[in-house]
Amino acid sequence: MDRRFDFLVVGSGIAGLFYALKVIERDPDARIAIVTKKAETETSTNRAQGGIAAVLAGTDSFKAHIADTLRVGCGLCHKDVVERVIEAGPSAIEELTSFGVRFTKADGRFDLGREGGHSANRVVHASDLTGKEIERALLRACRSHKNNIQFFRNHLVLDLITYNESGREICAGAYVFSEPDRTIEIFYAPVTLLATGGLGMVYYHTSNPKIATGDGVAIAFRAGVSVGNMEFVQFHPTTLYAPGRWPFLISEAVRGEGGYLVSVKGRRFMEDAHEMKDLAPRDVVARAIDSELKRSGEEYVLLNISHRDPDFVRKRFPNIYKECLRYGFDITKRAIPVVPAAHYACGGVVSDINGETELAGLYVAGEVAHSGMHGANRLASNSLLEAVVMSRFAAAASYDYFKDSCLPQPVPIDNTLSSSLVKPGGRLLVAHDRHELCRVMSDFVGIVRSRNRLELALEKVRRIKKTVIDYYLATPATYAIAELRNISTVAELIISSALTRRESRGLHYIEDNPQTDDACANDTIIKGHKQKIGAS
Repeated sequence: MDRRFDFLVVGSGIAGLFYALKVIERDPDARIAIVTKKAETETSTNRAQGGIAAVLAGTDSFKAHIADTLRVGCGLCHKDVVERVIEAGPSAIEELTSFGVRFTKADGRFDLGREGGHSANRVVHASDLTGKEIERALLRACRSHKNNIQFFRNHLVLDLITYNESGREICAGAYVFSEPDRTIEIFYAPVTLLATGGLGMVYYHTSNPKIATGDGVAIAFRAGVSVGNMEFVQFHPTTLYAPGRWPFLISEAVRGEGGYLVSVKGRRFMEDAHEMKDLAPRDVVARAIDSELKRSGEEYVLLNISHRDPDFVRKRFPNIYKECLRYGFDITKRAIPVVPAAHYACGGVVSDINGETELAGLYVAGEVAHSGMHGANRLASNSLLEAVVMSRFAAAASYDYFKDSCLPQPVPIDNTLSSSLVKPGGRLLVAHDRHELCRVMSDFVGIVRSRNRLELALEKVRRIKKTVIDYYLATPATYAIAELRNISTVAELIISSALTRRESRGLHYIEDNPQTDDACANDTIIKGHKQKIGAS
C-alpha cells in the first residue's frame, strides 16, 4: 500500500510531537503522518524524570548556562549551537506551557531544581514525572488536529526511500512495516523528520524504554547520511539495582536535593572524585561508581536521601518514592542501591541546528541528532531543551523546503525493497544473538574502555552483524530481526568511533590514552554508507 503525506514524522516523543504542532501552526492544512513503533506514549520522553534546563531566575544567566554546557561538553560543543539553544530556552518553556504542560510551581513561580554540572537552580520540572506530563500535553494537542495529524501505531520504519535528481540524492519517505497487518507499506512525503530517540538497548543495562534500538541512526546511515560522535554514550550513574527486573532510573535531581553516594560500607567516595562532589557531571560520577565497584567487588553502591524530611522527599519525588516502595525500599528510611546504565547518546545523525542533514528532505531532532549541542558529555536536563528548540527550528526550515519542493510522479526510487523480505528462510536464534551483542557492548564498550577490548568487541559485533543481515535477507520481516539489524549497525558505529578517538574525553574514557589531547578536539564523523535495502 502507498500512502502520501506532506510531512512524515518518525517517532512520537517530545521532538516528533512538538515538530508536528509547529508545522501545523505554519500550515493548518498540512497532512502529517506520525509513525511510532508501539503506542504513542512508549518513548524516552515519557520516562524523563528531571526536567528541562532553562534560564528563568533573576539570579541565573544565559552566560552561566552556556558556560556550564561548554564545560561539561569537554571542548566538543559547537558554541554557536549551544548559545542559540540556551537563549531559546525561556520561550520553549512558554510554548510548552501554552500547549498545556503543567510544570510544578511554588508561590506562583516555576519551582527550579538543580542537577549535576549546573551552577544554578534552573531545571523546570513537573514533580518527578516531567516527561510523562509533557507527553500527555503534546499528545492531547496533536489529537486536537485529528484531521491533519494521523498516528500510525505499531509501525516500524525499515529504511528511507531515496531517489536521484540531477546528481542530488533526495529523501522521499520511508518503507514502513506494519506489525498488526504484517505488511510493508510505502509512506511518501517530501519531508521526513527522524525523531526516533536513543539507542540504549544496544547495551545490556539501560534506563531506556525497549523501543530505543537506535533505529534512526541506522536507517540514516544506510541511506548514506553521516553520523558523528557515536563513541560518547552517557551512562546514567544511578538506576535502581534490582536484578531480574527492568531498570528504574533514579533522577539526578535526588542528588540535586541533597542526596549523596556512599559505598556499601558507608564511605562517601565522591568527596575525593571531583570538586563538585555528588553534583559532579555524569561522566565523572559514573566513572567514580565504576571504580568503586571494581575496588570493592560489590554489585552496587548506595544513594542516600533519607536524611531529608520524609514529607519533603515524598512530595518532591512521589514517583521515585512509590516505585522504590514497590521494589521494597522506603527511600525516606534507607539508602537506595544503584548502578550505572546506558542512558543517552550524545552522538547521532549529523545535522545543523535546524535539523537539516546531508540528504535533501531529511531532518532530525532530539536524541537521534548530532547537532553539536552536547559535545563529549551532555549537561543534565539539556536533552529535552534541545529536543524542543531543534524541533521548532526544524519545523521552520523544513516547511520552507516543503514549499519549494514536490515529489515527481512516480518517484524514481533508487533503493527498492528487496524481494527477499517476503521469502521464507531458515531459523536463527535471534534472541541469542541480541543477548550476546548487548553483553559484548556492556562488557567491552562501557564506562571504561581499552583498545584490546574494543578490537575484540568489534570482531564479535561484525560476526553477529553478518549473521543478522543474512537472516534479514532470507526471512519475512519481524520487529525482532529489524531491530537487531539496527542494533548491530549502531554497535559497530559506536565501537568504530571509539577506536578512532585516541584520547580520553568526556564520556569516552580509554585506559590506553587516559589524558585529553587538545589535538583531538574535533568531532568523530563516519560517512554514511548507501546500501540497497537489507544489504550489508
